[in-house]
Amino acid sequence: LWPFCTNSLFLSNKIKIFSFAVGAELSVKMVGDTEVYKADFAEIRCQYNFSENASMVMVQWFVNDPRGKRIRIAYSDLITRSKDENTNYTKRIRVAGDSGEEILTIVNVELSDEREFFCQVDGLAAGIEEGRFHLKVFDPPEHPVIEAVHTGVSVTNDSPSKIATCETSKGFPQPNITWYRNHSLLHKNEVHVITLVSKDSTGLFTVQSELQYKVTKEDKDSHFFCEVSYYVPGAVRTVESKRVNVSVHYPTTKVEMWRESPQGLVKEGDTVEIRCRGDGNPPSPITFSREQHPDEELEADNDLLVLKEVTRGDSGKYLCRSLDLDSVDYEDVVGNLQVTVHYLDPAVVVPKDSEVMLKGENLTATCNALSSLETKTVWSKNGVEIRKGNVLHLQDATFDTAGHYHCEVTVPSLPGLHTRGSVHIIVQGAPQLRDVKKEVSMSEKVGKWVNLTCEARGFPRPIVTWSISGKVVRKETEDSVQAVMTLKVSRDTVATCNATNKIGGETKIYTISSSKFHRFWTTLAKHIQNYLLTHSLSFTVPLVDNSGVIIVVIVLSILLLALLGSILYFLYKKGKLPCGRSGKQEITKEKTNKDDIVMEMKADKTENSVLLKGVNGDNKPPGDQVTIKPEGEHQHSKFCWILFYCHTCSYWPLY
Repeated sequence: LWPFCTNSLFLSNKIKIFSFAVGAELSVKMVGDTEVYKADFAEIRCQYNFSENASMVMVQWFVNDPRGKRIRIAYSDLITRSKDENTNYTKRIRVAGDSGEEILTIVNVELSDEREFFCQVDGLAAGIEEGRFHLKVFDPPEHPVIEAVHTGVSVTNDSPSKIATCETSKGFPQPNITWYRNHSLLHKNEVHVITLVSKDSTGLFTVQSELQYKVTKEDKDSHFFCEVSYYVPGAVRTVESKRVNVSVHYPTTKVEMWRESPQGLVKEGDTVEIRCRGDGNPPSPITFSREQHPDEELEADNDLLVLKEVTRGDSGKYLCRSLDLDSVDYEDVVGNLQVTVHYLDPAVVVPKDSEVMLKGENLTATCNALSSLETKTVWSKNGVEIRKGNVLHLQDATFDTAGHYHCEVTVPSLPGLHTRGSVHIIVQGAPQLRDVKKEVSMSEKVGKWVNLTCEARGFPRPIVTWSISGKVVRKETEDSVQAVMTLKVSRDTVATCNATNKIGGETKIYTISSSKFHRFWTTLAKHIQNYLLTHSLSFTVPLVDNSGVIIVVIVLSILLLALLGSILYFLYKKGKLPCGRSGKQEITKEKTNKDDIVMEMKADKTENSVLLKGVNGDNKPPGDQVTIKPEGEHQHSKFCWILFYCHTCSYWPLY
C-alpha cells in the first residue's frame, strides 16, 4: 500500500498545487552579456516573479549537448545551491542570487559556450516556467598576411592571372576577405576570387583568399591589398594588409634614343655614348646600326652604344631596334638619333713658314681653317693681340716689323676646338743703329773705366767693329748685335763703331775728353802725400776716385785753419789782440799775501816744485801755494794738438 499511498499522496499534492496555482502567474526573464570575447567571463541573470507568494522555489540551469540532449549544469532552491558534476561547466561556473533572481557566471569562456542556456523556475503550487538565453563568443583573427606572385604577369594573357594570396587565421566567427586595387574595391565582375576556409580543433577559423585579375599596362604602378572584416561584441571591425605591387609584363610599343655624353656639341676626338630604351617590360633586346648600313649590327653593351674618338665620318643617323617576344605581331620597334661630329682643320697660313721683306715693303698674310662651325681668328705677336680676323696687313716694313706672328682659330660655340698657325717675317735692310745720336761726346776723369755701347739692327745681321782695341762683350740675335767695349780713360780718345752688312753700314763715334780739373787735384794730392811721407806721417790720398779730391780739399782746409790759429796766437803773444789771459792758472787758496808766492816749474812731463820763502822767511804749505804753468808749455801742447789733428785727418781716406 505504501507506494500506492505515496503515489496517491503525490497525486493529491499535485492536485493541490494545481488547485493552488489556479489563478496564479509566474514570469521568467533572462538578461546578461549576450556577446563576449573568448577567455573572458559571461554573466547570465534569470529573473522571475510570482503573482502570489510561493512556499517553495527551485531553479535549474540546462544546456543542450551537440546531439540536442538537455543536460543540467546547476541547481538551487531556497536552501541550497549546487553544480552538477562531470559536466564541461563544473569548474567554470558559479551560481548566486536572492529572491526573485538567480545569476549564472561562466569564467574563461570557450568557443563551445556559444549556445542557448535554459533557466527553469519551479514554484510548485505557484507554477513552473522556463526562460532561454543565447550566448555569442568572439575571437578576433590575426593580422592578414599577403603575398604577391614573384613572376611577372603579362597583359597578353587571355584569362585572369593570379595576383596575390591573402590569409587570416585563428578567428571566430569566420572572418571575411575582400580585395582592393589602389583603394578601390574590386567587384566580383572584375576579379575571380578563390576562398578556402578551414577550422582547427579549437574551433577557430582560417580563411585563405586568392585574387585572380586580368592586368593592363596601367597596372604596372598599381598596388593591391586585402581587407579582413570580423565580428566583435557589438561591432564589426576591419584590418588591412600591406600593399603589394606585381611586375606587369607588356610589349614594347616605342623606343627612345638619346645621347648621354658629351653634353652639348660633339667634336672630333670625343667619346660619344648613346642610350636606347623601349617602353616595354621587361626590357626587350636592343640592337644598334647606322642608317646607311641597317643590316650591320654595331657592337654595344645591352642598351648602350659607345663610340670612341669619333671623327667627322661618324656623323649620321643611328638606329636602334627592339625585338619584343611578348608582342602580338612580333614586329620590330625602331628609334633613331642624328649625331653630328664637328671639326676644325689645322690652320693654313700664307705665306708659309717664313717670308723675307725689304724695308718699306708691304705684305698681306692670311690664316684659314676649315670648320663645320663659325670660327674666330686672332693674330698676335710676342703674346700681344695685334689684329682680329684672318687677314694680316703689314705695311711699310721696318726692323720692328720682323718677328714671329701667330694666328689662333677658335670656335666660339665649341671652345674645345682650336688650332694655331704662324709665319716668320724677316725684314732685310742695311744696319740701323738703335741710338739716334751717331756722335757722342763725353768728359771723364783719367783712370776711370767707361762702357761704350754700339747696337745695330739689320738683316743679314750686321758685323760690328771698333777703331780702338779693348775688351768687347757681344750679344747677338737674328737681326741685331750689341757690342759693348770697356775702356780705361788715360787721355783724350776717339772711338769709332762700324756696323756693316752686305747691304750697307752705319757708324757711331765716341769722343772722350779727360778732365783737367781732375788732373790738377790729382797732382796736388800727390805732392801733399809725398810731403807728409818725408815728414814721417802716414797719409794716403787716392789719385783716381773723386772721393780723393774731396778729401784733399778737406785736409787743405784743416791746414789753413791751423795756420790761421797760429797767426792769431802769435798776435796774441805780441799783445796785438786784447783777449783774456792765456795759460792755465789754478787757485788753491783765495786769501794770499803778495809776499807769499811759490813758483812751480814743469818740464818733460815731470813736476819739480821750488818753495820760496816769504818776506817773513816762513815756508808755506802746499795748500796755500799758487801753481803757475809756463806759457811755453801751453804753446807747445797746442802745437802738438794741431799736428795730431792733422795727422789723424791724413788717415781718413784709408777708412
